[in-house]
Amino acid sequence: MDNVAESLIKALKDIGIKYVFGVPSGNWVDYLEALRTTDGIEFVLVSNEGSGGFMADVHWRLTGNLAACFGTFGPGACNLSTGVCGGYLDRSPMIVLADEMPDEMLSRTAQMNMDHQTFFKPITKWQTRLHPDKVKSTVYEAYKIACSEVPGPVYIGLPAGMGSQTAGAEDRELPEPAPVDSPDDPSLEKMESMFVHARKPIMALGITSVRAGVRDLVLQIADRFKVPVILTPMAKGMIPENHPAYAGVLAHALANQVGATHSQADLVLGIGYDPVEINYEDWMPAVPLIHIDTVPADIDKCKYPEVLDVVGNIRTALKKLLANNIGKKEWDMGALKQRRDNMFTELAGSEGELNARAVLSVLQEALPPESILTCDVGAHLHLIGQAWKTYSPECQLMTNGCSSMGFGIPAAIAAKLSKPQSTVACVTGDGGFLMMVGELATAMRLGTKIIFVLMSDSQLSLITIKQEKKHHPDYGTSLFNDKYCSANSFFGVPVLTASTINEYKEALVRASNANGPVVIEAFVNKDDYKNLILKENT
Repeated sequence: MDNVAESLIKALKDIGIKYVFGVPSGNWVDYLEALRTTDGIEFVLVSNEGSGGFMADVHWRLTGNLAACFGTFGPGACNLSTGVCGGYLDRSPMIVLADEMPDEMLSRTAQMNMDHQTFFKPITKWQTRLHPDKVKSTVYEAYKIACSEVPGPVYIGLPAGMGSQTAGAEDRELPEPAPVDSPDDPSLEKMESMFVHARKPIMALGITSVRAGVRDLVLQIADRFKVPVILTPMAKGMIPENHPAYAGVLAHALANQVGATHSQADLVLGIGYDPVEINYEDWMPAVPLIHIDTVPADIDKCKYPEVLDVVGNIRTALKKLLANNIGKKEWDMGALKQRRDNMFTELAGSEGELNARAVLSVLQEALPPESILTCDVGAHLHLIGQAWKTYSPECQLMTNGCSSMGFGIPAAIAAKLSKPQSTVACVTGDGGFLMMVGELATAMRLGTKIIFVLMSDSQLSLITIKQEKKHHPDYGTSLFNDKYCSANSFFGVPVLTASTINEYKEALVRASNANGPVVIEAFVNKDDYKNLILKENT
């Protein structure tokens, strides 16, 4: 008979889990042994439990398979929650595990004791506690809930001392995630009528469209009806930047130029549009909305009274649109091209100076087009979201629903583990780098070949720009004083510094030829961001 630890690890393997990311505890020892002796699933030690959640998130995005993350009682669970919150708000399913007190101690005052079930409730879809007789059934149910729409993390508490107990025999088949039904006929017919009669409809793509895999249908609609496409940041890659219908990314650099297009629309088609990234109200003109998604629109219906929810399978709805024989719409595609060209020209910047735009453009030229770029949160993210040419959605990984600093480095490590043949790079600012620099030890230990580009300007630049916009002086945002000097390495990971474009190009060549991770510290001036980011959408 298997013990609980062995039964749990086998059940995790049954649902396709290959990695469990975390920091072990004394109570986790039995589970570690089960992981060691079970082929096809392994434990990956991280430096901070929050990284475990980020890495589980990214593994699912790139492979479609769940991963698990673990933290111990109290502080371990609290650290873990940052990455779990990322999965919850970025819509990535994962299995979240943490130690809990045994039954007799749950309500007692004890070292590291806290109510994990209540703690994880706001950031997971389901919370439960493992029982020796229901190990497999608990994991299988967690899998079904995590992967059903809208996907997200589930939490399983592991009572202390249970791992070595004998697990009960269970006869349970692995369930399938809940299917997404087709939209009802009346909503499909109303959708078609509204689209047919609109003169200048626009498509707005969100993260659910990526998950639904409707890129092919979106491109067909754009091509046939000559309808512009705008995207939320996490939908980047759903349409090529050089496509005639591409109109740009909402809420990122030069959003005002994107707004010059969507402000002309007389109808918005929100396709897989999840307002967890940016609310409709933050940019939409006062026009009707067709919301095509797995859940109804979250929108102020007093401000936008004409909202049609087409809820269900997104592919079904888009095929319905493609079935009609109307001609192209009334958009001036030549003017759209001019706006797009002007935007990318401004994002490219001038040659000669090593600024944030140059860091990105030179990096893009140095990497294969199908490379995976992860990016942290900060001023540079707003620039990357608009400027980075994205081959397909999995080629640019960011957090925007949760927007947690510290995402970039662990995301890159998970990307390399998940797609070992892919070229992986990470762009981070000083703030996010300081939060997760310990994970460079993880990258070095795992032997992951990753180029980490640190845009160093010694400040929380996004905050200083916001302060300036309100005419406040810089305060509380300086990360270093005048005694700062670059390190030669972090935990064995070499650091190459660059203050000029030529130095940066040379560093990229050296990093590309290295056998393991390399950090390139590129010194940039935050002033390059000022005229590019935090522009009004309209």
